[in-house]
Amino acid sequence: MFKFLKQVGDYAKETVQAAKYIGQGLSVTFDHMQRRPVTVQYPYEKLIPSERYRGRIHFEFDKCIACEVCVRVCPINLPVVDWEFNKETKKKKLNHYSIDFGVCIFCGNCVEYCPTNCLSMTEEYELASFDRHELNYDNVALGRLPYKVTDDPMVTPLREFAYLPKGVDDPHDLPPESQRAGQRPEEIMEAMKAGASE
Repeated sequence: MFKFLKQVGDYAKETVQAAKYIGQGLSVTFDHMQRRPVTVQYPYEKLIPSERYRGRIHFEFDKCIACEVCVRVCPINLPVVDWEFNKETKKKKLNHYSIDFGVCIFCGNCVEYCPTNCLSMTEEYELASFDRHELNYDNVALGRLPYKVTDDPMVTPLREFAYLPKGVDDPHDLPPESQRAGQRPEEIMEAMKAGASE
């Protein structure tokens, strides 16, 4: 008899707990139902990437000294640096440089540790192709600067929701010179100096 009552009590506790979890899940669903949709009509509208977005890597052939620091700091030893030693000048001469973006994890270590700043991150994120071998960019393809979303006349650039000014929910009718939400670093420094002087 007591065993049966214990089973009924456990069943009731589990039922209440399941109802609680279902209620939590539905509360999240109902919360999102009341929000405005943040939909981007992709081929015709594109989001402006954030300030430090890590897109395709840009390479400047003339600045590279073939030190291979980028290969050493890369977690997957990805950049391929082909060089030969010039005995007359006693320096390395770069012949070829390539990165396979089908394997790259876009960590940015190569850009961060490059001593001559010949590598930089761009805003380009559209790297899709039908053949994976097309993602292996040589020094010529890496040297091309991509179009900015704001410069493309065929696309309507939209700001991400986090970068809209306070109180604005719709990125469509926003003037291009409007500032993003939050303060710039120099504004934060001025506020700190003003607070310290008081």
